[in-house]
Amino acid sequence: MTAEQRRSLRACGDYVRRSLDPTHVLGYMSPWLREDEVQCIHAEKNNKGPMEAASLFLKLLLEVQVEGWFRGFLDALNHAGYSGLYEAIESWDFQNLEKLEDHRTLLRRLEPEFKARVIPTEILPEIAECLIAQDCEEIWQVCASKGPMAGAEKLAECLLRSDKENWPKALKLALERNGNIFSELWIIDEGVKDVEMKVIEDDSMENSEVQIFYREDPEEQSLSQSPCPPAEMPSTNLYSPLKPRNYQLELAFPAKEGKNTIICAPTGCGKTFVSLLICEHHLQKFSQGRKGKVVFFANHVPVYEQQKTVFSRHFDRLGYRVTGISGATAENVPVAQTIENSDIIVLTPQILVNNLKNGTVPSLSVFTLMIFDECHNTSKHHPYNVIMFNYLDQKLGGFSDPLPQVIGLTASVGVGDAGNVEEAMAHICKLCASLDASVIATVRENLEELEQVVSKPQKISRKVEPRTTNRFKLILCQLMQETEHLAENVSEELGYLFRIQDRVFGTQKYEQWIVAVHKACMVFRAPDREEESRICKAMYLYTSHLRKYNDTLIISEDAQIKDALNYLKDFFNNVRAAAFDETEQDLTRRFEEKLPELERVCMDPSNENPKLRDLHLILQEEYHLNPETRTILFVKTRALVDALKKWIEENPALNFLKPGILTGRGKTNDKTGMTLPAQKCVLDTFRANGDNILIATSVADEGIDIAQCNLVILYEYVGNVIRMIQTRGRGRAKGSKCYLLSSNADVIAKENINLYKEQMMNDSISRLQTWDEAIFQERIHRIQNQEKLIRDSQPKPELVPDKENKRLLCGKCKVLACHTADIRVIEESHYTVIGDAFKKCFVRKPHPKPRSYGGFEKKEKIFCARENCGHDWGIRVRYKTFEIPVIKIESFVVEDTVTGLQKQYPRWKDFPLEKIQFDAKELSQ
Repeated sequence: MTAEQRRSLRACGDYVRRSLDPTHVLGYMSPWLREDEVQCIHAEKNNKGPMEAASLFLKLLLEVQVEGWFRGFLDALNHAGYSGLYEAIESWDFQNLEKLEDHRTLLRRLEPEFKARVIPTEILPEIAECLIAQDCEEIWQVCASKGPMAGAEKLAECLLRSDKENWPKALKLALERNGNIFSELWIIDEGVKDVEMKVIEDDSMENSEVQIFYREDPEEQSLSQSPCPPAEMPSTNLYSPLKPRNYQLELAFPAKEGKNTIICAPTGCGKTFVSLLICEHHLQKFSQGRKGKVVFFANHVPVYEQQKTVFSRHFDRLGYRVTGISGATAENVPVAQTIENSDIIVLTPQILVNNLKNGTVPSLSVFTLMIFDECHNTSKHHPYNVIMFNYLDQKLGGFSDPLPQVIGLTASVGVGDAGNVEEAMAHICKLCASLDASVIATVRENLEELEQVVSKPQKISRKVEPRTTNRFKLILCQLMQETEHLAENVSEELGYLFRIQDRVFGTQKYEQWIVAVHKACMVFRAPDREEESRICKAMYLYTSHLRKYNDTLIISEDAQIKDALNYLKDFFNNVRAAAFDETEQDLTRRFEEKLPELERVCMDPSNENPKLRDLHLILQEEYHLNPETRTILFVKTRALVDALKKWIEENPALNFLKPGILTGRGKTNDKTGMTLPAQKCVLDTFRANGDNILIATSVADEGIDIAQCNLVILYEYVGNVIRMIQTRGRGRAKGSKCYLLSSNADVIAKENINLYKEQMMNDSISRLQTWDEAIFQERIHRIQNQEKLIRDSQPKPELVPDKENKRLLCGKCKVLACHTADIRVIEESHYTVIGDAFKKCFVRKPHPKPRSYGGFEKKEKIFCARENCGHDWGIRVRYKTFEIPVIKIESFVVEDTVTGLQKQYPRWKDFPLEKIQFDAKELSQ
């Protein structure tokens, strides 16, 4: 860098300070900034804010003498998303940034109104491209933990720093699309400096009626629609009061009478609105001096986020304090204090389970009302049931403390394994006993009104004939047979595993079998250590390849052959990039010999998947009949989500479709899962008519609110009667259709059985509702006593810490990695290894997705250092001021030092390790 460039950067420092949060680019600047300097910048931001941190960053940057730092700084801006600042410094032209100053001035003047009027989650998807990705994440988190007003303050702060020249216009459009009154204040024409602030009068804010202060399309249809036509709605108010429908009042009635109730009503009828009615009635009934306390349980984090927003917007304005705690925020939130200081708490259920267990929450008597969303999950060891075990132990144990009222919400109570109405009634009674419910509330008196609101889609099953010939499958089956033969000959002791009959390639059953073989091979022992290592490593590779081949066959059954082949080619590319020993070279050679023929099969049009051809016809027909059709396409796996999106985008005849995808969050180390903000953006785009088809896994079939659509397609997707009702209920528009598309006659038969079970469930509920209430309660009480007797008679499995020192061996090559005596626990759930010996056992590579989570910063991946192994052991992180490894137990085999017995644990919580807490002093020694 020239001296002139250095002077120029110093001269334009104000532009850098106004726009840059330096913590977003520090990860790219490690070659030029020391660790202590990075820590100082982080501390400056925490103590004084981004602008002061940017000043310090710029000062330190201008002192750097190492060659290449200026280009590195520009690249860091570009990678981090600071495109405006990058372009300005690259060209030394700051006119576009200068034009933003008037809009920043206006936003500062309007900030109090902005915070009061703007709900960030409504507009963030439409302005996300004007913000840094990390800023969007932080805004979502602030909204989730502190509410919309704090989120709006954070959004304003981020917009004031935005270097995107289009952010003022994007904000205007987003506000107008959402009908937000703040758009009238946000004037982006010339003369913006002279704008006079308007006085916004909103008498509705003083109204004490039940009001819903947001717009939702799906589940809470009554939250976005009033029974009266739009012309009758008051037009002067920003938020309009909404009246409950008669069927919603009918559903709420038993609960408002104080009875423990399961509310069973169709998806889309507004059960969340019913819960708001119940909750408000409950809180208002307490006399002066007494206070109600409500807890609402949401089974999944996306649903938790959604319901927390719903309750906050409604009850904050009525003077009640709403807070939420989920797994993502629990570590930083004092649970007992939060419950104590709140009127309504929205929780993921495991939070309460943990805090009941450790005594932070002394008993359920701290609450006066508990609401379980998707309450049909209250069975076995689900957290809902664990909470109710606590409740029932208190009820049946004769404790004097009052118990909370219990409400359950569901679209289907299910019938379990029932084969007739009597067995179905027994199943439903057991659910009622688990929730201590004395009433099952369904719509009976206002059915006509319900049917006008909630449309039941037409159900159509399409049996697709499979491919007449499948050369692709024949080739892969041949490769799998060869691989099995190689594995069988590795060891006489393990060869018997491959002599089992009735294995069918390309099935879930084969997947389960090969996983069991894989685990058995990991803990194989031999007298000679080198021989054990050779056998275990070879078997690890053979079983891993067999799993990939099987996955490929499964993909080819539902997607294009080229998608399946690309999946396999990616796998072998990764194999070549890793250790690539003789066994892997041989397996790769065998695959490459078949690759040209596999490529020819892919190119042959006669090998088109018949299921995709049928799917194509359905989509063309439905969108021809109604170009405004909106579709949810349910599939089984994330891989299939991506494959079908690609198929739609590459198909010229389907270019009228704009596909979005929705998948679950996945495991912590899963690269394919969607983050919560990404899920929200997809749903918001679908609601806003940005996409007209949503391809989704099971994450979309329960709980999450999805915009009204008129076509649901179940692509080889079937489950129990509860799942059937949930997925079908996504088709809410009038005249909607639900297709089941399958080449498997058993799948269609199962769906027909589900239809029969749905009718059986409805008949069972109707019969139970005719019972005398006292007789029903006596039946429930008897079931509760029987279940408690069974629970109490079962031994309580306790994980006794094993204090004996054991060896951790690499799960692939069986080389010694460390001893359990050297393992330390950080923040209850992360495991590191101390001592210099372990550092020599692994090699490091840059992490493909470095990021921060909690107090950790992912830096690198760590792999077994043994030649030709390279097994993935975990990650290397920065924790406080330390660079330490964090290992995953599923990558290792645990060996008893005395007996030599070996075990493999899938999760740390399954391993009875004596937990020794991490102590920084040990590292310094």
